[in-house]
Amino acid sequence: MRNFIFLVLIFCSSALNAQRRNSAYENYIEKYKDIAIEQMEEHHIPASITLAQGLLESGAGMSDLARRSNNHFGIKCHDDWNGKRTYKDDDRRNDCFRVYSSVRDSYEDHSRFLLRPRYSRLFQLDQRDYKGWAHGLKACGYATLPTYASRLINIIELYELYRYDKKGGGGRSYVAIGNQHPLHLINNLDCVIAREGDTWESLSKELKERGIRLSARKLRKYNEAPSKYFFPSAGTPIYLQKKLKHADRDKYPKDYWHHIQPGESMYSIAQMYGVRIKYLYKMNFRKSDYVPEPGDLLRVR
Repeated sequence: MRNFIFLVLIFCSSALNAQRRNSAYENYIEKYKDIAIEQMEEHHIPASITLAQGLLESGAGMSDLARRSNNHFGIKCHDDWNGKRTYKDDDRRNDCFRVYSSVRDSYEDHSRFLLRPRYSRLFQLDQRDYKGWAHGLKACGYATLPTYASRLINIIELYELYRYDKKGGGGRSYVAIGNQHPLHLINNLDCVIAREGDTWESLSKELKERGIRLSARKLRKYNEAPSKYFFPSAGTPIYLQKKLKHADRDKYPKDYWHHIQPGESMYSIAQMYGVRIKYLYKMNFRKSDYVPEPGDLLRVR
């Protein structure tokens, strides 16, 4: 009797889910699931995540951006985009979005987009951990929508997209091996901690061996090195992405003040919090010739 009741409950639950499903979503899944699985096998991104993002960002392929530009993931132009562009209001007026020649190109570019250092910690997760991926995408700044992670998870579970995921992951190894630098997260930015004897070139070479392609020049730029001969002291964070305008809002309140300690500079403080130097000056109404002294207070948010 107990088993019978259990089976009835499962049947009722399945029937309820079937009633809640959208046929446009189901058609989209059937149309693009093979591409999502191909991307998973090549780049180790869960097919469930790719499909859920495509469904959510493109409105099951019905949004203007999807229909006119084949952009199924809402990916904006950014500095490294050399392809066609289109413009529409989003976070800002007249935001720039990428245009693709086919939907497959959009899926492939979505994978390449997630292969950037910003999302590197996601690849340490198992491919079946769609919840970890969903929350990780939000934490890494893929979308500004507060409920982005929960919406992805709801789509995956309602349409059982997890069926397309396979055990695996770690196609690129970001876990430190031997004497390699462990990856850290400061201000939602990937970074390593400088050691004695490190150079921009040695770090670039090590990162390349681990699947993170960043030239010495790019590392210097991200870390605002005044010259190619300058390297931060041991213990300083070295960022693998462009630093932000403010310190981590989840960690520091808006009125947080940093107390200057002996030996600190505007550069070392900017590195400590993952903030660009010019915004540190701007937040504190300081001119570029200002030199902090022990006991001074600086806003970092």
